[in-house]
Amino acid sequence: MKKILNSLSEEEFVLIRETKKAQMADLDEDKLIKLHTRVRRARNKHVKLYRQEGAAKVADKGARGAGKAANKRNADKVEVFEAALSRVSGQLATAARASARDLKDARLARARSDAPSFSGLGDSDGKVGSSGKARVDATRKSSGRKKFEASTIAAGARRQAKKDKR
Repeated sequence: MKKILNSLSEEEFVLIRETKKAQMADLDEDKLIKLHTRVRRARNKHVKLYRQEGAAKVADKGARGAGKAANKRNADKVEVFEAALSRVSGQLATAARASARDLKDARLARARSDAPSFSGLGDSDGKVGSSGKARVDATRKSSGRKKFEASTIAAGARRQAKKDKR
């Protein structure tokens, strides 16, 4: 692993060094997303190189196994960037969870402050003081209502008689 880290270009080495836990500790979620994107692009670049050069070496070497052995450095680079991407992904997940928790707490606090408080309205026991006015349906006594109810009852009786015949 040390050997492959020493063979990285300066730009690649700096990118890998940025993914160490101590370096990522003070980054916020947006900076972690940018770092994650950069590491993912570098990893994808090396995966692409590994595959392309491996496919080209198969034709030269005459076998896939021999082509793979000749492409070991690219495979090692892919592993280094995959490990770096894993570290950044873990740190980003932690930051995202913390951010989501903060947003939820803020939303709940805002909802609590906007909610009406009924505690200062009085010392009642929760029961209504007056019985109020009794509601009576005035339409129950109309002739139209009586005809409608009779029709409904008759229709139900006809349906039941039809079922009973079966």
